[in-house]
Amino acid sequence: MSEDVPGLDLAAFRRWYDGQRPGEIDGALEAQLIAGGKSNLTYEVTDGTSWWIVRRPPLGHVQATAHDMGREYTAMSALVDTDVPVPRTFAHCDDPDVFGAPFYVMEKVEGRAYRRAKELDDLGAGRTGEIAGRLVDVLARLHAVDPDAVGLHEFGRPDGFLERQVRRWGKQLEGSKTREHPDADELHRRLTEQVAQVAADPLVVGVVHGDYRLDNCLVGADDRIHAVVDWEMATLGDTRTDLALMLVYEALGASAGGDLVSDVAKAQGWPGHDQQLAAYTSASGREPGDMGFHLALAYFKLAVILEGIHYRYLHGQTLGEGFDRIGEGFDLIIAAGLHAMTSD
Repeated sequence: MSEDVPGLDLAAFRRWYDGQRPGEIDGALEAQLIAGGKSNLTYEVTDGTSWWIVRRPPLGHVQATAHDMGREYTAMSALVDTDVPVPRTFAHCDDPDVFGAPFYVMEKVEGRAYRRAKELDDLGAGRTGEIAGRLVDVLARLHAVDPDAVGLHEFGRPDGFLERQVRRWGKQLEGSKTREHPDADELHRRLTEQVAQVAADPLVVGVVHGDYRLDNCLVGADDRIHAVVDWEMATLGDTRTDLALMLVYEALGASAGGDLVSDVAKAQGWPGHDQQLAAYTSASGREPGDMGFHLALAYFKLAVILEGIHYRYLHGQTLGEGFDRIGEGFDLIIAAGLHAMTSD
């Protein structure tokens, strides 16, 4: 723990938080940056008796529509009394003058964010398979939430959702390119060409997490998911985009480039693509149908996210380790996206 951490002014934080929840902090504050995050910055703050988690956007280059602290705070606050496990939220600050960026505060949930196959292999194939199954079950529970019932009826605009996703991620790539990417441009062209036809299919509207994978979940010692975190891209939209991105993370993780994000799909006992798809269909009661477009969009989105992280790394705007190779997987991911459009 340290009294001085990059991106978090503890004295300013304390003054603000004392005004929000008087008397809760008792003693000198210390903080540490929680390792592993490659997007928003997450800090553990303690006064020696109580603990809080503080989330803020990354330092430096930030896209206009990304890293929305209010969105994360709203999503978790709305879901806290549902079957979807989320941390309790305490306070949100949208004033960047407090310590340089908007942020929010939530409870510390005990659990582990599994990112590596080795970590799961230590548990054994049986426990790993159960964790993978629970990952799917929680996603199905999220997609079963009635947005109106939890006050999220204005959380997004489902109409035109897929068209906006294709446009948004194309703009995000243009805003953070580190070099020219002709194959990515071709994938985006194909997505743009096909989106109207795909969007004409019956839309399964629900709360979409936007970045759902195992290391965005905290798994307890009982192998159950105690909290889903990292809700910065949550919205209302086509729930198939969540399923597709989860499957893409797993496919990438099982490939040679798996160590770029997470390689849990290489663990003994982790189910394959078809098993996970069938498990979701069973748990949700929904048949997702042809997933080719959705998988391709998920690959494109992931490539753009990694390009943005790589951009910040090249400009010295990242904190923590593991950023030096993040740009290596872009071409591999785009190639997989092009393949998905013609093979699923």
